[in-house]
Amino acid sequence: MFQKILIANRGEIALRVLRACKELGIQTVVVHSTADADAMHVRLADESVCIGPPPSRDSYLNIHQIVAACEITGADAVHPGYGFLSENAKFADILAAHNITFIGPSGDHIRIMGDKIEAKRTAKRLGIPVVPGSDGAVTDQKEARRIAAEIGYPVIIKASAGGGGRGMKVALTEADLEVALQTASTEAGAAFGDDAVYIEKYLEKPRHIEVQVFGDGFGRGVHFGERDCSLQRRHQKVWEEAPSPALNAEERARIGGICAKAIADLGYSGAGTIEFLYENGEFYFIEMNTRLQVEHPVTEAITGIDLVHEQIRVASGGGLSVKQEDIKFNGHAIECRINAEDPRTFTPSPGTITHFHTPGGLGIRVDSGVYSGYKIPPYYDSLIGKLIVHGRNRVECMMRLRRALDEFVVDGIKTTLPLFRDLVGNADIANGDYDIHWLEKYVAKEE
Repeated sequence: MFQKILIANRGEIALRVLRACKELGIQTVVVHSTADADAMHVRLADESVCIGPPPSRDSYLNIHQIVAACEITGADAVHPGYGFLSENAKFADILAAHNITFIGPSGDHIRIMGDKIEAKRTAKRLGIPVVPGSDGAVTDQKEARRIAAEIGYPVIIKASAGGGGRGMKVALTEADLEVALQTASTEAGAAFGDDAVYIEKYLEKPRHIEVQVFGDGFGRGVHFGERDCSLQRRHQKVWEEAPSPALNAEERARIGGICAKAIADLGYSGAGTIEFLYENGEFYFIEMNTRLQVEHPVTEAITGIDLVHEQIRVASGGGLSVKQEDIKFNGHAIECRINAEDPRTFTPSPGTITHFHTPGGLGIRVDSGVYSGYKIPPYYDSLIGKLIVHGRNRVECMMRLRRALDEFVVDGIKTTLPLFRDLVGNADIANGDYDIHWLEKYVAKEE
């Protein structure tokens, strides 16, 4: 087991990883920017190192400074959390070159899954169902028209190196295709330094289903069930639940088994999430995230397994602590991402939190690194906390969630709490009847 882990992140995820390390008796080091000097994870860590000014490029994305912090403190492993350098293959490679363990998959696996085109090819080879579309990058209009005609309109143009909804354009008809292709390619080049795009069939009312997987790096793989992440705005998830209200036990076992086998065959090590669009009983691979997910607590709630403990165990060479038959699913869990944003326009709302009170009681968990008097900096992601609620079934979970949202108090800034209080009383949400477009339509209707 590791002696000392450096946590290369901030906010609630840094605190989440820190807690896991303390439970395992592992010393902790956190890095922070000058803007985060008073953050909770900095206060609670055994050691902290300031690595630069507020901009991420000068601090949390500064590989040289993070490696230097490892060497200064004697950290023998790095947990990257999510975001920042968590899916940076170069970072993983550099740590390996310095004999520091990256708590995550190999640089090669990060590279494969970070390239959307190569990821799709790999998924297809591993037996994972994929969305019909081009086999690789589309380079000209003639080829684009041929592929679109074969798979049928509407189609979606996606950046190969993309994420977060950038470099994505929908063409409803052939007349839309030329502009969509050019716009997506231009956006991709500006956002990612790579203008390669590909074409897929556009599914009109799908759900977003993702499967939590783990590999031990030696040919064993397991799945921890699925999460439904269909409530999104601007391709960003805001509400996640497990299990999905849309799947039955047979579908769950089928897609979980496919994903676990794929991870084993790939020789993958650590946590990963295989994401799908799901429509009319069929699953279509869209991407794989080679890291811990923001929404991992709902999986922990229904399985009783600490996924960060599992990450650390696998990275240290201890293998998986469970076999597939050991993983049981219990009840239902929902996570609401509490952001420092206007609940209607989603405009960021940095500032000082004047009062912060979290709900409690049976089945309630709040992952947050903020406190009364804490100043939300304007430089980073707007997530300030996650409310995770667990019940014996979805009905009990929703009842408990409604009560917990009423108890949650964040004063001094705008947050998305009012949005969730609205959603928990909505009939479609209560019935689990929604798709990936539902939330944006709902917000537009309310404006």
